[in-house]
Amino acid sequence: MVNAGERSDLVVVGGGIVGLALAREVLLRKPGARVQVLEREREVGSHQTGHNSGVIHAGIYYTPGSLKASLCVTGSRLMYEFCDEHRIPYERCGKVIVATDQSELGRLADLEARGHANGVQGLRRIGPDELAALEPHATGVAALHSPATGIVDYGVVARALATDLQARGADVRTSCAVASIDRGSGHLAAVAHTGGKTHAKRVVVCAGAWSDRLAVSAGAPQDPRIVPFRGAYMRLRAESRGLVRGLIYPVPDPNLPFLGVHLTKQVGGEVLLGPTALLVGARDAYTLRRVRARDVLSTVTWPGTWKLIGRFRGTVYEELRMATSRRAFVAACARYVPELRPADVLPGPAGVRAQALGRDGALVDDFVINELGAVAFVRNAPSPAATSALAIAAHLADRLEAKDRL
Repeated sequence: MVNAGERSDLVVVGGGIVGLALAREVLLRKPGARVQVLEREREVGSHQTGHNSGVIHAGIYYTPGSLKASLCVTGSRLMYEFCDEHRIPYERCGKVIVATDQSELGRLADLEARGHANGVQGLRRIGPDELAALEPHATGVAALHSPATGIVDYGVVARALATDLQARGADVRTSCAVASIDRGSGHLAAVAHTGGKTHAKRVVVCAGAWSDRLAVSAGAPQDPRIVPFRGAYMRLRAESRGLVRGLIYPVPDPNLPFLGVHLTKQVGGEVLLGPTALLVGARDAYTLRRVRARDVLSTVTWPGTWKLIGRFRGTVYEELRMATSRRAFVAACARYVPELRPADVLPGPAGVRAQALGRDGALVDDFVINELGAVAFVRNAPSPAATSALAIAAHLADRLEAKDRL
């Protein structure tokens, strides 16, 4: 237990990969700084960090000049370096983005141009023969090949970050929920938590699905609000894993809110198919049976929710269909791996994407960071936040230094 007068240089709220990376970055720049990480769950990386596809993204999809674009490209390089330093298994297995017919070639070209603008290393367009050489069971009229894309277990990365932090003298506390944050006058903030209260020169909230609640409670605007989208995966049977060598993705439709289902190799050898994107009744709805009244109320009372549903009625129906029909789910993946059959798949894991949604019904596309007094709030950090975590940490630390807060 801590006393009410405890002081710290930095308190990070949230022990996911972004919060842990920030704490480490601060200690790299200021060895000996008093740093606390407060995580309400029993283990670090319990939510988005530990419930994702494990892809180290190369930075292809994101708007040039955006935080996602710059921080993903830098973050992927830093992630590989961190894994090398800490002997964390990973694989640069590469990714192909497959155009299944002529109608998708224009979007594929746009995606290629975007990737080059973002500085994605090794990205190139390939034809059907090269696609077959890389992924013998995939078919398409053309594809983009990203050899820099890889896979890792981000839960392992998070635990390595926590171990590194503790070796540097940080106080990483699990089972320590934050009740409230007093943003202070700009010079000192106070964090009330399970162990008491900590006064800090700076507080950074990296609370994922609960980031908006802590921000609003400290006086930040209501907009944007987090709405939870559950992403369910199927997995290939062991005898069918030969259908996929690396990562096989569709050409995204810019008019739709999410990327679409894809096939993703895992470090341990499994292959995941998915995810779906289903609006659910809890911010930790890893099973559909989990419904929390507060989360439901938060979602249904937000005007943006109904505007989003109204705009994408067809997509909502399609996601429901794939969530309830294995045959429909597999058929979506079989567009680019035609040999795939329902008998090849088994139920897989699920994650919940903490997606910020504007009052106007627009999904917030970029990372969002708000500041109030001595507190900064990471309000939107879905994919590729795990890939970008070390670069996001450096970006946040730069902002702290610019305001003499580090």
